[in-house]
Parts: sequence; C-alpha cells; structure tokens
Amino acid sequence: MQLALYRYSLPLRQPLMFKGQRLVSREGLLVTINGQWGEIAPLPGFSMETLAEAEAESLACLAAIKRGEKATPTLPSVQFGFDCAQRQWPANLPALLPPYPLLQGAPAALIANLDNILAGWEALPPNRIKLKVARYAMKEELALINQLATRLPATQLILDANGGWTREEAQYVCACLPLEHIDYLEEPCAAFADSIAVAEATGVSIALDETLSRGEAWHYHPQLKALVIKPTLIGSLSACEALVKRARVDSLRVVISSSFESDLGLGLLSRLASEWAPHEPPGLDTDHWLTERVTTATGEVKTNSLHCLDLNTECSYL
Repeated sequence: MQLALYRYSLPLRQPLMFKGQRLVSREGLLVTINGQWGEIAPLPGFSMETLAEAEAESLACLAAIKRGEKATPTLPSVQFGFDCAQRQWPANLPALLPPYPLLQGAPAALIANLDNILAGWEALPPNRIKLKVARYAMKEELALINQLATRLPATQLILDANGGWTREEAQYVCACLPLEHIDYLEEPCAAFADSIAVAEATGVSIALDETLSRGEAWHYHPQLKALVIKPTLIGSLSACEALVKRARVDSLRVVISSSFESDLGLGLLSRLASEWAPHEPPGLDTDHWLTERVTTATGEVKTNSLHCLDLNTECSYL
C-alpha cells in the first residue's frame, strides 16, 4: 500500500481578496493512494474548514487506510481529494472546451489596462468572459461592464457577485446592466429567495454557486440558468454527481468551476468537466494566477519540491 500526503505553497502573481481575506499564496495538500492523486485545498473565505483541519483529517484517513479500514472524511476538501485519489476514472473522455477567461481586480485598473487585456481577444473574441463583481463601487463596476459590452459585442458576460449584494443593491445594478450582453448573474445575493426575487424583478438570468457549496435548499425557476459546481467546496464526488443529474432533469447548464487549485487540481477538475459537462466551457481559468506548478510538463508530481507529511513524519510512502 502506497500512501503519502504532501503540502504545497504556490505564490500568486498578485494578492487576491477572498471574502475579506488577502492571499499572497495558495496553499493546499496533495494525497496519493497507490499512485493515484487527489488535491485537498480549502479556499479561505469560502471553505468551512481550514487547511490545518483538512491536514489533520487527511492524516487520520491515511492512518485508517493503513490499518485496513475505510477512510470516511467529513470535510468537503478532504472528501474531494480522497475521492479523486480512489476513483475509477473513465477512459476516453471527450475533449474539453477551452475555459472562459476570468477577470477580477479593481475596475479602474482593469479599465486602464483594457487595451492590453483585449489585445489577444478582439481578433477572436471569447464566447464568454467571467467578471467578479460586488467587490468595488457599483459605479466603477458598471463602467467596466459597459466598456466590455461595447468592446466585445459578440461576447456574453458572466457576472459573479459571490452573494455580495443585498436584494435592493442587486436590483439597482441589474436595472443598469446591458442585459442583452449578460449570460447570467451568479449568486447575486446571499439568500436564494433574494436572488430569485432579483431575477423576477429585473429579468436577469441567474446561476447558483455558493448555495450549492453550502448545501442549502433551492428549487427550479425559469430564470435559473446554470449550476456552477465547485467540487473542492462541495466535497464528495457523489454529491456533485447528484447535482449534475438534477441539473439535467431541469435542463440547466452545468459549469464545473475551480477554487484556485494547483495545476494538478485543475487537471482533475478538467477530467470531471469532460465527463459531466463536455459541451459547456468550464470555469477553470485560474492557473495563470499562480507563478509555480506542482507537476512537470509530462504530468509527474514534483514531490522533491513539496513538503511531505505522513504518519512517520518522513518523506517516504507509508
């Protein structure tokens, strides 16, 4: 039985804010079980568990496997990592559509750099762009949205508010949006009922993300367009698959999305996207925010550059 747990720390190209927490690096764990890998990377501000808690549970799960018992993790990020490391992956998955670009940062800075940002897109514009909103002054964000809509008229914008607006704020913003250029508004409000009320009042299409990660109740609505599934935050792959099946019943789009995982984690998510949503571009455009990788060009994990954690506190397989 080959078992090991590694910790990584990858610098970000620039600091990022996650629900009020400023990150300068992305930290997580890589677990390997008999040569197959999984990633455990709780996202500060969004995951219910800390990295320290995930590490403790991961070590306990590896100890259980070593004793011949079944690992039963309860923390979402640990569930995801162990499920991937023990999954029977299907062969011959279909080719994945390219991820749509992700924009985030201060609107004034993005507008100032818009020519450079769009330089590579205007000849062949992406079908969709995702923009993080509800983080800066509404006036500035609306100015950026309108500039993007003007410069890229054939591109649909996905606006991700991460539940950051009240019902009244979201209604005000939606009243000012060029709705013909908006694909959907992702989690405008923290409460599902408020998001639905905004959709009904303004005609905007919405998508669910945090509602799913928190396991909260939701129901179908004609203006609900997509489910954004983040396996690192939701946890078990069976829970993710249940959401995929529910989406198919209601004819909702399924978008497999990242939580700023390492290149190894993004590779796992890409395989899931190919399996669960092969005709929908995934939300996996986060790799360029990281300055380093945990795998080589051929896909081998660079274990020598990682910190090994195991029950014997030595860098060897258990």
